[in-house]
Amino acid sequence: METKEILQLAVPPLLGWYRVHKRTLPWRGTHEPYRVWVSEIMLQQTRVEAVKEYYVRFLERFPAAVDLAAADEDEVLKYWEGLGYYSRARNLHKAAKIIAAEGFPATWEGVRALPGIGDYTAGAICSIAYDMPCPAVDGNVLRILTRLFADESNIDEPKTKSEFSALLKEVYPQEAGDFCQALMELGAIVCVPNGEPLCGQCPWNVLCRAHAEGREERFPVREQKRARKVQSLTVLVLEREGRYALQKRGKKGLLSGLWQFPLFEETDPTAFGEVLKKKNAKHIFTHVEWRMTGYLVRAKEFLSEYVWVTAEELRNVYALPSAFKAFTEWIKKND
Repeated sequence: METKEILQLAVPPLLGWYRVHKRTLPWRGTHEPYRVWVSEIMLQQTRVEAVKEYYVRFLERFPAAVDLAAADEDEVLKYWEGLGYYSRARNLHKAAKIIAAEGFPATWEGVRALPGIGDYTAGAICSIAYDMPCPAVDGNVLRILTRLFADESNIDEPKTKSEFSALLKEVYPQEAGDFCQALMELGAIVCVPNGEPLCGQCPWNVLCRAHAEGREERFPVREQKRARKVQSLTVLVLEREGRYALQKRGKKGLLSGLWQFPLFEETDPTAFGEVLKKKNAKHIFTHVEWRMTGYLVRAKEFLSEYVWVTAEELRNVYALPSAFKAFTEWIKKND
């Protein structure tokens, strides 16, 4: 069979499977563009389980674009704290101001033009919110399709994504939103990326060429990842009279514009005061790994280059990246 013919045959069983087996998620069942948009931005490079509580809490505080647009950026970042990739929150805030003024775009081109939205997210929003036949092709979708066709194309090459997007567009059913989510769901809970895919539970197991050939784990084909850069850093949790030192990162680069504990490539913690505790921790970003040695220090003085905040302010006002989570535990214990 030709590739298009296989995919046409694959649509009905996938939709039937999805309606029975889809997970109950807080953003499912809504076609409201604002809510679909928020969920899709949160789900970028983030696990579903991690997003659930954030999504509910975020929408309780910012139930509409006008509420998000009117908020201070620092507050938005605080509600995003721990989700990572903070440029998403900044772009969400910028886009909310556009939406509050002009309304939510109702075309793929209009959605794609919003800050922080690429082809995949625009396709997901338009298909789920508007039932438009707009493919949303990410690594999950590429994995299940390359297995279905036993296709050895390199999925890291842009042309592979373009070819699969064009193919999907030809077979999109009327229920575009369900089809889009069904593709995502199949890749998330059955045709999984690591370990053995659950082929016995797959609605495509009769059609799947990789399964027929016993080569499921061969796919997808992609470029070998480069090793992450490793950085050794010193983190100082400086405490004086119930207040803790924070500094703001620069406007460019990793974690730009966010608050952090004083961070050094190398320093002597005893120069700042009495060392009370020491701890090692690491945090992995996409392209770099931080290996940190942290010190809880009773500071000799209030240093003017830092902002000194209470534990309550740190919990409720200042957004601190999850990279420093191991050291915030000291504050909770000493509060």
